[in-house]
Amino acid sequence: MRKSDSRVLLIAATTGYQIRTFNEAAERLGVELVLATDRCHVLDDPWRDQAIAIRFEDEVSAVEGITAALTKRPVDGVLAVGDHPALIAALAAEALTLPGSQPDAVRIAGNKLLTRIRMREAELPVPWFTAVHLDEPLLDVADRVSFPCVVKPLTMSASRGVMRVDTLEQLEQARDRICHLFERSDAKGRDPSSLTFLVEQYLPGREVAVEGVVTNGVLQTFAVFDKPDPLEGPFFEETIYVTPSAETDEVDLEIRQAVGRSAAAFGLTQGPVHAECRIGADGVFVLEVAPRPIGGLCAKALRFLAPDGETVSLEEVLLRQALAEPVSEYRREDLASGLMMIPIPSDGLYRGVGGLDSARAVSHIEEIIITARRDQRIRPLPEGGSYLGFIFARAEQPAQVESSLRAAHSNLEFEIAALIPIV
Repeated sequence: MRKSDSRVLLIAATTGYQIRTFNEAAERLGVELVLATDRCHVLDDPWRDQAIAIRFEDEVSAVEGITAALTKRPVDGVLAVGDHPALIAALAAEALTLPGSQPDAVRIAGNKLLTRIRMREAELPVPWFTAVHLDEPLLDVADRVSFPCVVKPLTMSASRGVMRVDTLEQLEQARDRICHLFERSDAKGRDPSSLTFLVEQYLPGREVAVEGVVTNGVLQTFAVFDKPDPLEGPFFEETIYVTPSAETDEVDLEIRQAVGRSAAAFGLTQGPVHAECRIGADGVFVLEVAPRPIGGLCAKALRFLAPDGETVSLEEVLLRQALAEPVSEYRREDLASGLMMIPIPSDGLYRGVGGLDSARAVSHIEEIIITARRDQRIRPLPEGGSYLGFIFARAEQPAQVESSLRAAHSNLEFEIAALIPIV
């Protein structure tokens, strides 16, 4: 039974969309949410939320800061939103002797090269792959690759920096783009993984995403999302997610089992997981199993029926699991649901959007949230790392959800000002 004064530590980026929804879920449960975010430690609580100020790239001081701040009032569970926070959460849980996956398992899951190596060691289906140093002459790489193939930074998410290449010349161009991407993000030099990128086999087929939790090493799948837009390259921008999946029961079971085996191979034992899979003629290939929930506002597409029949959010289920409460009887609602991550059509400055009223009037559309801010610099993939916003829909059938999302998006007219080149 939960304590009346239960507290959960949530580690998240300052700009994380999910902080508000976790706060709402915590208030509903009567749980105190303690935040640890990557904010300036010099400013005196600028957001007035009494968050612990940490730096994700400095793991030792981050954990020391968290443990020091919780000395007098300990927490009962730890959660994270995002890839970098997930590692800090694992380290903090270990230091606080709270349930969580081991930090080494989270490191493996958060690094695409380590992921491929561990899957190969576990004799799980894995594409051919090779690691390439940014300074390595590509002629030396030629005998290790075949085309088409895919290049990937080791630690970036949301398809950022991921490119399909069909020739050695395109591989060189992709390497240069990844190098510039790291230089712009200030990662090169302080993050060893930024000096290497992954080149792996291109797998024809369709993609699905899997949302769930691992409890004592056992995967519980909440949802399998179809991605109905073809992801064939040269970039791999995710747009529409729809659940339940249209895959056959046989393939659905294969997807769930493949994700469970991969999570076990990495050593993930406790907490949320978000997985990506590619399905083709050779079966199911697990691309990643991230030890975190689905990102951004995407979790709003998921609602659950509690054992008492009440409808609850993903965030509430995850808070319960963090507090060691059983969640095996929570299941996704009966309606089909989905979302569109609104893609960025061009590089420039966001000025505004028209057609919102018409888009919101489309059947089955529940909500449209524009997250881009006026005059914000926005970039499409592979350099971009965000979306213009999110569209959410619910209906009786998945096909209705997909159709409504596309119709709503067709009504939106975004104004993006081209950048003026500096002469």
